[in-house]
Amino acid sequence: MQGYIYPNEFELRWGLLIVLYPYLTGLVAGAFILASLARVFNVKEVEPTYRLALLTALAFLIVAPLPLVAHLGHPERSYEIFLTPNRKSAMAMFGFVYAWYLMVVLLLEIWFDYRRDLVLTAREATGPRKWFYYTLTLGATDLSDRALQFDDRVGRWITIIGIPSAFLLHGYVGFIFGSVKANPWWSSVLMPVVFLFSAIVSGIALVMIIYLVATLFRSKKVDMGCADKLASFLFYAIVVDFSLEMLDFIHRLYEAEESIEILSQLIEGRLFVSLIVLQIVLGTLVPLISLGVVSPALSKRSIARIPAEVRRLIYLGCAILVQIGIFSIRWNVVIGGQLFSKSLRGLTAYKAELLGLEGLLVAGVLLVLPFLVLGVLVKILPPWPDTELPASPEA
Repeated sequence: MQGYIYPNEFELRWGLLIVLYPYLTGLVAGAFILASLARVFNVKEVEPTYRLALLTALAFLIVAPLPLVAHLGHPERSYEIFLTPNRKSAMAMFGFVYAWYLMVVLLLEIWFDYRRDLVLTAREATGPRKWFYYTLTLGATDLSDRALQFDDRVGRWITIIGIPSAFLLHGYVGFIFGSVKANPWWSSVLMPVVFLFSAIVSGIALVMIIYLVATLFRSKKVDMGCADKLASFLFYAIVVDFSLEMLDFIHRLYEAEESIEILSQLIEGRLFVSLIVLQIVLGTLVPLISLGVVSPALSKRSIARIPAEVRRLIYLGCAILVQIGIFSIRWNVVIGGQLFSKSLRGLTAYKAELLGLEGLLVAGVLLVLPFLVLGVLVKILPPWPDTELPASPEA
């Protein structure tokens, strides 16, 4: 602690759980937008990750509200936001955005996309497994060409509706911080846009990690065309995201308000490691340079000298560094915005505990939980293109 800090400003109101909340929702939005590239924009190269991206978005969406609900202290009361909605509260309205995205967008799209597979699996399975998959079909067992074409058309329209819904899901998080005019670290019209593009970056990187690691454990061959395309999309998304962050920073410098001095102290002191080292250097510049040199879509001359195995390792390393950088962004926004006093004359500090509701152990469990949910979903609904299914009699 340094400078002038009042007792009510010494303890931070939002801790590690609120850092996880925008981080997880960003992964959901980014993974879904990646899936829309194959379904809506017909990017054939990324089709091997289409279903995986959908299931990843669903797994992380199921866990996304848990940090926020746990932080509030009474999760058993969370249903009350639906019974007594407060239209003036952005956080309260998130419950309706979440329900819309979960029930109308993700679950419906996954069901229409997997309906044929569910019917075929139910026909071949026996015992409880047969009834389980038949229940998932909701009784719609028609596999005629007309029915399958209807599934494809409806699924495509749901994806189109889901793109602005994904923007709303995570853009609203940036809106919450950007609308706090009293805090100079948060108050920015670019905050929702920065949050949105950083979500796209994190979602693409996450699906790339899961795809590369899962393919390795399944002893399958990585589709390098897909990996290279994911790397190029990740590169361009990082460029746009980093440009927006720099634009926001330059705008703050140009305004040169009275808060610029305390923000300079904050960046040079409390946030130097998380902002400069982790977010900018390791999380942005290193992946940006590496992908620019290695990706065949960006550097055709040098790609012939780099074996596919080395490219995969570089892609995996860059995706992991990107995740570290995006998590640092969330940390810098949530924690950094609370480290200076309202008088702009002093700085406090934040140390995460190991145990407790806001501790590192709970945060680690919440980070691992989506992968466990994804493992269950993958077991029930295999997303791999090479999964063999029984032939359809109608076909």
